Amino acid sequence: MILARLRGAVLCAAVLLVSACAAGPERPPQADPPGSTAGTPAGQALKPGEIRMSDNVKHVANVPRAAPLNGPMDWNTDLAFQGDYAYMGNFGGFTVFDISDPANPKTVSQVACPAQQNDVSVYRDLLILSVDEPRSGEGCDSTDGERAWEGLRIFDISDKSSPRFVSAVATDCGSHTHTMVPKDDTLFVYVSSPGPEPESTTCPPPHKLIQIVEIPMANPAAARVAASPDLPIQGHEEATGCHDITAYPEKNLAAAACFGDGFLLDIADPLNPKLLQQVSDRENFQIWHSATFNNDATKVLFTDELGGGSAATCDRNTPATKGADAVYDLVDGQLQKRGYFKIPREQQENENCVAHNGSLLPVPGKDIMVQAWYQGGVSFVDFTDSDNPKEIGFFERGPFDGDDGGIAGSWSAYYYNGYVYSADIREGLDVLRIDDPLTDPAAKVEMADFNVQTQKSY
Repeated sequence: MILARLRGAVLCAAVLLVSACAAGPERPPQADPPGSTAGTPAGQALKPGEIRMSDNVKHVANVPRAAPLNGPMDWNTDLAFQGDYAYMGNFGGFTVFDISDPANPKTVSQVACPAQQNDVSVYRDLLILSVDEPRSGEGCDSTDGERAWEGLRIFDISDKSSPRFVSAVATDCGSHTHTMVPKDDTLFVYVSSPGPEPESTTCPPPHKLIQIVEIPMANPAAARVAASPDLPIQGHEEATGCHDITAYPEKNLAAAACFGDGFLLDIADPLNPKLLQQVSDRENFQIWHSATFNNDATKVLFTDELGGGSAATCDRNTPATKGADAVYDLVDGQLQKRGYFKIPREQQENENCVAHNGSLLPVPGKDIMVQAWYQGGVSFVDFTDSDNPKEIGFFERGPFDGDDGGIAGSWSAYYYNGYVYSADIREGLDVLRIDDPLTDPAAKVEMADFNVQTQKSY
């Protein structure tokens, strides 16, 4: 999500482009997949508080937000997993859950450490948070007053019941998201952030596409910015920098979603990524948000966060190629665009909805993904046929009914060891399960950990 404070020019441009979408071909209303359950028939608008899902999806559990991370702007964000634990970011800090029993998740600890947007990843005994909001200092006791620091915060999570702040690294324009690339006893972290902001002390021009933080595992307190590669990228007036980068270290590849365009990178040398290809889709994609490789790295699915996450783009007036996913085949080292996917369930005009964070299900021979769509809910997508991706299951709630703004819904939805975990911005942690012949083989794969921006082969 891109908020007005984060990079105002980018969001303003995106919102204006939403209006322009109406001039394009209309997206015809489509019926829900058959078998919708939970009391609301397919095709009928949901009321606040109502839930609907396809008949192959079950809502297993929900853990509501709780103090101290349940204030008006304490929005849940990203998720990471390790063993029997899930870690959920929140604008107010982060939570550690025990998910050894997925039907009954338990809160182990909560750390109050306010900042936008607190995207989270875990590696060994370290947890890393992305801070994309100038704060008065690097610590969790900082305020948003002086606005002198933003970047990465690093915690020791060897004791899950009591995470401990270790260090922080300031990065230009903060860290909107980050990507881990482990190598030997060093953890390299690619920092993604938009910019510059000429009047800002933390985001001055010029702004590079990527900053790379080096964290020595033997001494995490010595973490530092080790490189800012000067890649030969064609920039755009909206912003430079990336929104998200997905690394596939086993393949020496990374796919970067960098606002105006998508990029394919060679990361054989983590400190010196090399540009392999730049792809554009100006007619359809406005904010290149994230990327997902399929398991054998022969495809990349890019997402477009039209409207920055705050707009209602899942309606009949927004074309199906905007605010959507685009599937690219990787042929002879080059990305070739194939088909688009957008959820077929039309959302209401007060529901922010657009393609957002998701991950693969480990199904042999198939390319299947689960994905968050904010108030569009959680969607299961089969993109095995690159030209014709299709939805095979879903879960969604009715529109958020609150007096503090309408931003709500699933921020992140990821598969982990038989279940899907969704970080709902307002409603907390949801646990889902899909039972379908297409997806059942995934249950045979046991994952030791999961960080969405660092893919591993199954």
